Amino acid sequence: MENKEKNFVSAVVYLYNEAEYIQSYLRGLEVTLRQNFEKYEIIVVNDASKDDSVQKVKAYVSSQDGAKVTLMNMGYHQGMETSMDAGVDLAIGDFVFELEFTNADYDWSVLMDVYRHSLEGYDIVNAKGDVGKKITTGSLFYNMMNRYANLQYPLSSGSFRIVSRRAINRIHSLATRIPYRKVAYANCGLKCDTLLYDCTKKVKLRGVSNRMELATNSLVLFTDIAFRFTLWFAVIMIFLTVGVAIYAVLSLIQNNTVDGWAIVTLFGGFALSGLFVVLCMIERYLTTLVRLNFLKRDYVFESIDKLQK
Repeated sequence: MENKEKNFVSAVVYLYNEAEYIQSYLRGLEVTLRQNFEKYEIIVVNDASKDDSVQKVKAYVSSQDGAKVTLMNMGYHQGMETSMDAGVDLAIGDFVFELEFTNADYDWSVLMDVYRHSLEGYDIVNAKGDVGKKITTGSLFYNMMNRYANLQYPLSSGSFRIVSRRAINRIHSLATRIPYRKVAYANCGLKCDTLLYDCTKKVKLRGVSNRMELATNSLVLFTDIAFRFTLWFAVIMIFLTVGVAIYAVLSLIQNNTVDGWAIVTLFGGFALSGLFVVLCMIERYLTTLVRLNFLKRDYVFESIDKLQK
């Protein structure tokens, strides 16, 4: 007990249809926390799983002496970001592990490496598998965010992270609702870092159900990509308009107005379609702002069960 860490740590685990992995994951997580910390808690956020994941969690607690798990059941499937926000709000630890994937590709010692690294002065430490550079849709998204968003620290993919209580309080003081936690952490003004680890196995992480919506909202809110697109589109339209005008005048002079109508028609169709694209981008931007400013409930949960043996 004398060699254990004195800080209270919370581990928030996201759960959605992970019956295959959740028991082994909880076993490794609890053993690691019990061996290294005097006080800890494990919060499993069930995002309305459709398989028997919840039954697996309850069976695990019943089979382990001294096991303690808080099971938070969301009212309906709301996605990883919203569910993790709910779990972090429930956590009371001085440090909070945000564990998003139960099919872990890391050794459990990595948790302690990340924790000790945070004690060196980092309020947010992201753990990322060292798999080299791979071009994926996720990497393209992070590249766009890092290039066009005004971020204090660059974004990158990761398996999990640890966040200090100071960082959580800072985020809550900056925004009433957090649309994307990684961006909020990267711009909260506190020190962030990424710790690379050697992958113990090759796993295929499940896709986030609302990944496309999350990516779109993040690009609209935190970058000026929409403005850049509309600006370049407007410039192109100006040049095309001038070109069509010149062509129309020349056709009129040469008494060739009939042939010129084909170009004018094509230009009109292109301009009309472009107008719809711009309107769609404006609608998306306004919808996102309305949701963030007027959505009264950030998340809806059904129950909180304290499981222990």
